[in-house]
Amino acid sequence: MSQTYPEIYLKRVYDPAERGDGYRVLADRLWPRGIKKTDLKHDVWLREICPPNELRKAWHNAEIDYQRFQTRYLEMLTQREEAHAALEDLLNHEVVTLLTAAKNPQKGHLAVLKQVLMQLATGQKISLSSSICYLDMDD
Repeated sequence: MSQTYPEIYLKRVYDPAERGDGYRVLADRLWPRGIKKTDLKHDVWLREICPPNELRKAWHNAEIDYQRFQTRYLEMLTQREEAHAALEDLLNHEVVTLLTAAKNPQKGHLAVLKQVLMQLATGQKISLSSSICYLDMDD
């Protein structure tokens, strides 16, 4: 039986592109430092699925904790139609690699995006599930 959702990988933009990456999505609001726009191997840059600058800065400056970041980001994703539509479009690909310049793609907005994509693909209600909450925060 074929799976009903894409394989979703999380990678840094600084890691080399690989044949198995599938549809490569830059999921950062800002263009990554040190990379020319012509040098990054990606299929699309989706700013609309990224945390707003205020939220991103609040988390990076330790003004809010990761749990609060996740909650606010999830609210933004579910309230903005353009973000929801972009996420739905990603489900049309067999393999999706979400790209970020962040040092740890597993602990940040890409982890939330992956969870939301999996929930959309399986028809679940979009919410923070334990798979996000149990990420190792000490990395």
